[in-house]
Amino acid sequence: MAFIELHCVTRSYRKGEHEVTPLKEVDLTIEAGEFFVLLGPSGSGKTTLLNLLAGIDRPNTGRVLVDGSEVSAMSARLLAPWRAEHVGYVFQQHHLIPVLTAYENVELPLHLFKMTAQQRHERVALALTAVGLADRAQHYPRQLSGGQEQRVAIARALVADPPLLVADEPTGDLDHESAEAVLTLMQRLNKERGKTIVMVTHDLKAAKRGSRVVHLDKVRLQESTTGALS
Repeated sequence: MAFIELHCVTRSYRKGEHEVTPLKEVDLTIEAGEFFVLLGPSGSGKTTLLNLLAGIDRPNTGRVLVDGSEVSAMSARLLAPWRAEHVGYVFQQHHLIPVLTAYENVELPLHLFKMTAQQRHERVALALTAVGLADRAQHYPRQLSGGQEQRVAIARALVADPPLLVADEPTGDLDHESAEAVLTLMQRLNKERGKTIVMVTHDLKAAKRGSRVVHLDKVRLQESTTGALS
């Protein structure tokens, strides 16, 4: 069984007087340990697909399975603890809380688990060290660069040690140097820590960092070849 499976997934919603269908009868499998990149223009359904994987959204029809669990069939009561344990979400806009330090932002997800303050401290220290920001633990977001903020966001996604990281345009708001640092970090997490990563982007250069690239456009998926990204 693949780590992620989508079977005939369709997602539609109302936008004003119109019905929008970003995904239609999508079938997809992603193996454990892949750095999977979904490439496509704005509005092509990339974020919709991420939200389905993370259990934030549900398909109108079809099935979504992650690590053996049918996410699309879970109740809201079961989804919250499942998501906390299995999925780390990295957003384009960081979504750090400005009145909390980097340490406190990273620690937040751990309050969903039964663990001591010392156990939380050890997890946060490991996560900040992994992203190279142990020396910025007591800095507030306003005291960090955009690239450092994104690395804090990645540490927050990592801190509970989920098997799956999903990243929504994680370099979209970053300068070239910061973007390269974030992408290198994600490659390292994939190769050294075995994290399965699903990243969406419209940037061909960012897409090249993945081990597998699929184009999403006009509700359809199309596998890329190496030459297509050169």
